[in-house]
Amino acid sequence: MAPSIQTASPTKKPLSVGTALPYATRTAMHLKGLVPSAVEDFSAQEARAREQLRSKGTDLEKYIFLSWLRNTNLNLFYRLVLGNLKEIAPIIYTPTVGQACQEFSHIYPFLAPPNAVDGLYVPLNEVDNIGEIIQNYKESIPEGDVPEITVITDGSRILGLGDLGMNGMGIPVGKLQLYVAAAGLDPRRCLPIVLDFGTDNPKYLEDPLYLGIRQKRPDDAEFYAATEKVLTGLTTAFPEIFIQFEDFNTPHAFGLLEQWRDRILCFNDDIQGTGSVILAGFISAIKLAGIPAKDQRVLFVG
Repeated sequence: MAPSIQTASPTKKPLSVGTALPYATRTAMHLKGLVPSAVEDFSAQEARAREQLRSKGTDLEKYIFLSWLRNTNLNLFYRLVLGNLKEIAPIIYTPTVGQACQEFSHIYPFLAPPNAVDGLYVPLNEVDNIGEIIQNYKESIPEGDVPEITVITDGSRILGLGDLGMNGMGIPVGKLQLYVAAAGLDPRRCLPIVLDFGTDNPKYLEDPLYLGIRQKRPDDAEFYAATEKVLTGLTTAFPEIFIQFEDFNTPHAFGLLEQWRDRILCFNDDIQGTGSVILAGFISAIKLAGIPAKDQRVLFVG
């Protein structure tokens, strides 16, 4: 990703380039004497970040380090990811993201500076205020950085871990990081969202550090009414946004897709994404085997 420098304003945080900020720019931004004097190139920054990453003792510590880096120096984070994708992909997504989600409420304050905006948290008791929530988000981002894609979950079926409630936010965050790294999406136009609609997991309801709302999940009627308000508000504010449903429990995953697929630009990764990949693999296998599909014997396991 090409580095970018933006002028700071009282409400818009500049895209940081850290120690690579040119001396003349530091002077113009009144930073002279407030940072070390060296002006580094980006390769030196990457080497330092890679050294710090590899010094961490556990994958969860690496996840926390990378999250903080992403929220403080976006350019450096993606430079590090793109240059070390094989090493870092299992940290920012599976398998490490599973543990990060399980521990999310315990590590959240250490993933970003205070009040840093890293997505939307929409509680069930605030869905009537979705317009205000979206407006707050708009005011937190640079003008023109309208989100093009959102990955949205309610945390009810995270990976193979079950109902993690609000802690499931790690999945939309991680999935969008992969899209940026592998598909070249603009990270400033990606929006992770978690619908904090409660949890049926007693572990989190009883956890004094859990950051989500402490109540059981709603019944179907309330769930679909609430998601209607959220998705209507989201598509009204951002008419061209692409919505990816992620890790909803199976009945709601199919229900949301059926309800919205002909109304908005949306996709369910667990249904359509998985199906597309398996079908593509099957088609390729038939071509390689040279045996017509009608003569194949298929074994389903699991």
